[in-house]
Amino acid sequence: MMTRRDAFGSFAVLAELLASAGRAQAQGQPSARPPVFKHDLPNVTLDDSEVTVSHVDYPPGRVGAAHRHAGFVLAYVLEGAVIAKISGQGDEKTYTVGQMFYEQPGATHEVSKNASQTEPAKLLAMIFAKKGATLTVPAAARE
Repeated sequence: MMTRRDAFGSFAVLAELLASAGRAQAQGQPSARPPVFKHDLPNVTLDDSEVTVSHVDYPPGRVGAAHRHAGFVLAYVLEGAVIAKISGQGDEKTYTVGQMFYEQPGATHEVSKNASQTEPAKLLAMIFAKKGATLTVPAAARE
């Protein structure tokens, strides 16, 4: 069984690997860097949960339909720029390579689109949800 600590420890290692990928250390000396992302987590139990990590491809001009996810989501931009609006988090925001965003449990991903009409974009989406849950549903549907 994966504990909450195990899940977030694994995620922290993954996030650091992603953040440091492709960056050379100046003259072999490690440098202190600020965190890539820091956000309070929901007060949920992760008993009988799992994390599903998927690539989400945004061809040029792609606009996704409003949707929701089971559990909560951490998303990391791998390529291009993505515009997102999550219910309860204010206006649309543009996220670029190396940036992350969070979708709280029960939130609606109201806007999900590629910021470019000519260049692709790609996310790494990490969905923490109960085992067997339907991970993505249209915004109007209920799980």
